[in-house]
Amino acid sequence: MPVTHTSPRLTFAIVAIGVCSYSLLQSVSVPTMPLIQTELETDQATASWILTAFLLSASVATPIIGRMGDSFGKRRMYVWSLVALTAGALLAAAAPSIEVMIGARVLQGLGGGTLPLAFAILRDELPRERVAGAIAVTSSLLSMGFAAGIVLAGPVAETLGFRALFLLPALVAAGAAIGTLVLVPESPVVTREPIPLLPAVLLAGWLVALLLGVSRAPSWGWTSPATIGLLGAAVVLLATWIRVEWTVRQPLVDLRLMGLRGVWTANLVALLIGIAMYASFGFIPQLTQTPTSAGYGFGASVTVAGYLMLPTAITSFLCGLVSARLADLIGMRRILVIGGLLTAVSLALVAFVHDEPWQMCIATALSGFGTGLVFANLANAVVAAVPPEHTGVATGMNANIRTVGGTIGSAVMTSVVTAHTLPSGYPTEQGYVNGFGFLALVALGAALAAILIPRAARKVAPVGRGVTYASRDVAPVERDVAPVGRDGTEMPCRPT
Repeated sequence: MPVTHTSPRLTFAIVAIGVCSYSLLQSVSVPTMPLIQTELETDQATASWILTAFLLSASVATPIIGRMGDSFGKRRMYVWSLVALTAGALLAAAAPSIEVMIGARVLQGLGGGTLPLAFAILRDELPRERVAGAIAVTSSLLSMGFAAGIVLAGPVAETLGFRALFLLPALVAAGAAIGTLVLVPESPVVTREPIPLLPAVLLAGWLVALLLGVSRAPSWGWTSPATIGLLGAAVVLLATWIRVEWTVRQPLVDLRLMGLRGVWTANLVALLIGIAMYASFGFIPQLTQTPTSAGYGFGASVTVAGYLMLPTAITSFLCGLVSARLADLIGMRRILVIGGLLTAVSLALVAFVHDEPWQMCIATALSGFGTGLVFANLANAVVAAVPPEHTGVATGMNANIRTVGGTIGSAVMTSVVTAHTLPSGYPTEQGYVNGFGFLALVALGAALAAILIPRAARKVAPVGRGVTYASRDVAPVERDVAPVGRDGTEMPCRPT
């Protein structure tokens, strides 16, 4: 018999476990790249595709699978995303060559759909008063899991080998898939719209061209023909995609929703905080692992460098537990502004005060507070702005824009940090000062962008089981009527 009801606590626990598995797989390969390169007997340029392949796959899969969840069932697509994560992680653990490892990372990237689908399931299945808190905690698991992956990577790889890094997320993802299939009911909010092929192909095209061009620019050169060609192709494909989305009867991504103030402002914050957070997570361990003979750094091992990131994992998770209550007290917009400012302060500390390990611990703790507050509330800002039947694609685009930001931030940071090197080959200290100073300014920009996010919509009148809202900045978010297509006809929707 199909599942019709389960405990909200159990639904939340299963969804959170699945998100943790994806978040861990995002980061476990970052600090162990040199080890994987040695074990699989490849060069650094080829090994870098372990991260690039994951980012490209996730960037394409996240919004498309989120849209498929809106159309065909969020639970169904969530299970398939977790199956892709499990299969990709197991393949990576057994990979005999770098080519197989890269293929495994592409397969893992298909699990990016877990993020928007998790938010959509929580919105559909939990009581309304619990949704914001559940989404906040689940969102905080993204930054916590990324930092935790960096913390765990060193000791696990040094004691059990790099292959063990992929086994734990595989087991977690498999357990979450089984739990979802057995215990979580299918969403009653389903549009049954087919997925338009041309917009999906164009979306994949401009994302791949953009991310490939940006991620390879530090090694190819920002002015190389390959980089310019890819970025130019991204611009052309993006313009074509926008035109097609506006003209097709059933778009992949409803750009009218993306134009809502509550959505585009949240996406702008996601882009900027993605640039700051992911780039800092990638380069703080490199800074601390630099030998003291370079005139800075601590000469830390991979394990110790990971431990210095532990405050980020702890504080970001704590923010997830309390952010919904804080948002009720002082407002979501203020929380996002505060989170951006804390992130900016933490990165400024890394830039200018990095002489002792305890100073780095303070900076990473502040970073966890800042990014934790932003992540915990950003998804809620998007969810509050769109109707339930568009939750998957809207949150998928928000998560995807954060990934794009992370790729841009990492590429720019690489170019800035490595602009000048010492005779030993290590970057100069000034390179890290310039790089983290740039990230601090970007985080400050995220705080300023958060000011533009509209206040929470004001409830004005009950309609059926839900409410309507008096705001031109957000769409009505709880309705008992079928969604309406652009031609004015009702789209099929299962009753709630």
